[in-house]
Amino acid sequence: MTAPAATAPLRDDRRVVLVVAILASFVVGLDSSVVNVALPAIRGELGGGLVVQQWTVDAYLVTLGSLILVAGSLSDLFGRVRIIRWGLVVFGVASVVCAIAPTGEVLVVARAFQGVGGALVTPSALALIVAAFRGAAQAKAIGSWTAWSSAASILGPVVGGLIVDGIGWRWIFVVTAVPIAVTIPLVRRISGDVRTGDRPRVDVVGAVLAVLGVGGVVLGLIEQERLGWGAPVVVAALVLGAASLVAFVPWELRVTRTAGSPLVPLELFRARNFTVGNLATLSIYGALGMVFFVVTLFLQEVWGFPAWVAGLATLPPTLMLLALSTTVGSFSGRYGPRWFMAAGPAVAAVGALLMLLAGDDPAGYWWSVLPGLVLIGAGIATMVTPLTSAVLGSVPQAEAGAGSAVNNAVARIAGLVTVALAGVVLGGGVSVDGLHRAMVVMALLLAAGAVVSAVGIRNAPLRS
Repeated sequence: MTAPAATAPLRDDRRVVLVVAILASFVVGLDSSVVNVALPAIRGELGGGLVVQQWTVDAYLVTLGSLILVAGSLSDLFGRVRIIRWGLVVFGVASVVCAIAPTGEVLVVARAFQGVGGALVTPSALALIVAAFRGAAQAKAIGSWTAWSSAASILGPVVGGLIVDGIGWRWIFVVTAVPIAVTIPLVRRISGDVRTGDRPRVDVVGAVLAVLGVGGVVLGLIEQERLGWGAPVVVAALVLGAASLVAFVPWELRVTRTAGSPLVPLELFRARNFTVGNLATLSIYGALGMVFFVVTLFLQEVWGFPAWVAGLATLPPTLMLLALSTTVGSFSGRYGPRWFMAAGPAVAAVGALLMLLAGDDPAGYWWSVLPGLVLIGAGIATMVTPLTSAVLGSVPQAEAGAGSAVNNAVARIAGLVTVALAGVVLGGGVSVDGLHRAMVVMALLLAAGAVVSAVGIRNAPLRS
């Protein structure tokens, strides 16, 4: 690991930087989750069943997860402040199109463009914090960023539920655009920027392989529910996606050998904590992507909760994140991330297993879903800040944009793949048995993340 520079490049603007990073990430996180509670209403107006519900979520995550790698390189080369500004503009325009979408197809395409904007914003936001803060202050700042940006992902169902039941699902996209209007003027107040390259170089082939790989696999997994595994479209999508993913690593190695600018700097994976942290991210965020998609649908479609009640019912993890993340960030900066990363997923896995007590009676919320979500929230709060610090603390500051992009891409791709697999796990529809299967899968993924972290992460406390 390269030691951080003595002076942070954006030190004079760090208060504004922290607010901008939190607001920008809040927009992306809110939009990732606010849609979940609106899915039954969207299906009711636009049709399409579970497949349209999955695509409404995954169209956003496909472009976000695959293009975030390109955005990380652009962040390091063009400047992180500039890339955030571009991303917010794209995101805002796409949000307006989502709000007026006349069909499911238009909504899905607009959601994909929202993902493009989100991809530009996400790595730059965290990389700005890494550039502006050092040592223990950096760990605390990451804790604050984690608390609010992660809380947005879970607060979304509450906001979305109130809006869906009050004025209609289309307004959720208007509301998610409001923080953009506040953030863009703040971005302009940042006097400096961070660039690590003299001219922009984008790995176009690598970007295409990433999009085809992720998009093809997700397309096949979602459409098999409607068309069957043997359908030509499904087979072709899965084969193309798998072939693209297999070709991705050799191509990145070739770009690296020819002194080019690879989409994923593979030398980052020489750092143990970076590699192990991303393996843990793959497992943990895959589990979290499934649980919030499935539980939100279950509360409305099986137990018959109104959208706003379903949103309130999934609030406990938000409260746990807000209460614990900053404190955990400070402790992990002092004692190292290893055991926080191991304990958090283990606690969340117990929470997932508690939801196996849920049955047909909605009153079961109080002794199954509620305590399960509380433990999941405690586990997330214990794990997420140390995980972020471990991954980004293992890469040179000059490559923080790329490192953040890789970690965010892994998290988003893990979530979108598990949402794509939801149809297989649920058996084609939401039910009590389907919920139980999803919770078992989630618990296994979380347990795997705990073991990987306990065995693989090495403590290297950040400098004060």
